[in-house]
Amino acid sequence: MKWASSLSTDKELSACVEKAAASILSKLGPEEIDLLTVFISPHFAESYHNLHALLEEHLPHQVLLGCSAEGIVGGGKEWEHKPGISVTAASLPDVEILSFHSPTTDLPDLDSSPRVWHDWLDLNPDAVNCFILLGDPFSFDADSVLSGLDFAYPHAAKIGGLASGAGQPGGNRLYVDGGMEDKGMALLALGGNIEVDTIVAQGCRPIGKSLCITKCQGNLLQAIDGQPPLAYLQKLAEELTDYDRSLINTSLFLGIQISDTNPGDRSTEFLIRNLMGLSHETGGIAIGATLQEGQTVQFHLRDKQMSAKDLSVHLDRYAEDNNSKSAAGALLFSCLGRGEYLYGEPDHDTGLFHDKLGAIPLGGFFCNGEIGPVGDKTFIHGYTSSFGIFREKG
Repeated sequence: MKWASSLSTDKELSACVEKAAASILSKLGPEEIDLLTVFISPHFAESYHNLHALLEEHLPHQVLLGCSAEGIVGGGKEWEHKPGISVTAASLPDVEILSFHSPTTDLPDLDSSPRVWHDWLDLNPDAVNCFILLGDPFSFDADSVLSGLDFAYPHAAKIGGLASGAGQPGGNRLYVDGGMEDKGMALLALGGNIEVDTIVAQGCRPIGKSLCITKCQGNLLQAIDGQPPLAYLQKLAEELTDYDRSLINTSLFLGIQISDTNPGDRSTEFLIRNLMGLSHETGGIAIGATLQEGQTVQFHLRDKQMSAKDLSVHLDRYAEDNNSKSAAGALLFSCLGRGEYLYGEPDHDTGLFHDKLGAIPLGGFFCNGEIGPVGDKTFIHGYTSSFGIFREKG
């Protein structure tokens, strides 16, 4: 298994592809390209339809997966809001790759048996070790797809992100094999001699104490430990530092405990969700998730120091497990709200990745939503960096 990644920033698409291809081929040598991932900035929107032909001419490959992206990652570097393409190529001997596109309007019923999902994808669960998913944020039914894949393929890792670069439906593009789509989902299933390790850094720090939801309706949090959540937050604010109190107004989130994570592993035991609105009249808060009475929750704060520390801790743990020594390549799906917007400088997450894990070829893009696991379930995230790190099986 061999991977290579390149970032090309020419203002003409043909020149971008040609330069990226030359870089990739110089790194891969005579190896055949089994998988090619490409992320293309919206500056080339009028030439989206030319991408396939250019890649076939300069970089022959077996399977293609890609999408439009407001920011791209290639060659271990981040490139945001400027013309460019990211190309990551892999030679994958003894790896089977299935490609699939769906508008996700014809999904199996979530009450169906796993076999219905197996038939829908025409894929036996024993034949897949991991999925890479790309979706259009305006039309991809992410929650249903991820729930169905977790149900039908519980042992396969899922990683990916939602395309970016368009402010309205129909403006994004998904590339899978020889097709180009503007809606739904593009998916790759990888089986055989490949595994993917996932790192999902949500970048938050808990405040206060863990609480039990005692009343809720849908996504409306009405009571925690028997009191309105706004009343609890007002009391909590009195105990916080001035700095944390300032963050409550702009960077407050709710963490929902995932029951099957490791005890004491605070960086992964909560699924972080946005606060969508509040009612001073009732003291309730609308949350970006469906809630259930009895769930354990805790409020969290986020800023650039917390995000950096959280990612650093995750990468240190991965390095300690020695998995990075056998890693051949990686893909990063990072939120548009990270990067220079959060850190005030380029290449923060990619630089930290290489500092901790070494010179693993790294590509990817900045997403409208990031896909990755928390516990043994897969979710769509925000403000997160989600890594898939690929290596030979075993």
